[in-house]
Amino acid sequence: MLRLENVHAGYGPITALRGLDVSVAAGELVCLIGANGAGKSSTLRAVSGLLPPSRGRIVFDGREIQAEAPATILRAGIAHCPEGRRVFPYLTVEENLAMGAYVRTDRSAVAADLAEVERHFPILAERRRQMAGTLSGGEQQMLAIARALMARPRLILFDEPSLGLAPTVVESMYETFGRLHREGLTILLAEQSIELALEVSDFATVLQVGKSVLSGTAADLAEDPQVQRAYLGTA
Repeated sequence: MLRLENVHAGYGPITALRGLDVSVAAGELVCLIGANGAGKSSTLRAVSGLLPPSRGRIVFDGREIQAEAPATILRAGIAHCPEGRRVFPYLTVEENLAMGAYVRTDRSAVAADLAEVERHFPILAERRRQMAGTLSGGEQQMLAIARALMARPRLILFDEPSLGLAPTVVESMYETFGRLHREGLTILLAEQSIELALEVSDFATVLQVGKSVLSGTAADLAEDPQVQRAYLGTA
């Protein structure tokens, strides 16, 4: 479904991605792991059109998208749930969810999808009229995920979703990721909570300074001595 081939990208003079190769097949949950600055967030930004590559190809469903605008990529079926949640604090929960569906014209289906995301996140139904900025951090993260789902994506990008959240909230959120994955959603996940990410993922790629240095099944990487030493705190 998605392939990044020899992707280079950066911010002015700073190179963030240095010949990156990543692939995600339809229906898979793939996680990107690595230290701060490894290029995880930059990878997701490149896929969603927020960081246009200077070299390389990004192919989604057989179509090159590395030169497309973010709105075009969203319409093609890729939604991005960014680091830091980025909800609209002065809009209600319901208005934030509506913003997630702004590229869609199938109004009746949007209403059905609203009911579906409220099934996944019942607290959002209770908070429907509440300003998003007054939600707790965990509730805002749920809202950010639900807002991305309202685009009805075929591929969703999650960037550091556990950042700054309590362990119980993170565990509940990962249960939701597992449920979405079992329902057929394709997911590319960038995460520092590596143990949890490997538990729910099919495959994983380790990034270092903008390159993929190790890839394999999540189960194999969880047992890899290098990964255990560097990221899991075990030998």
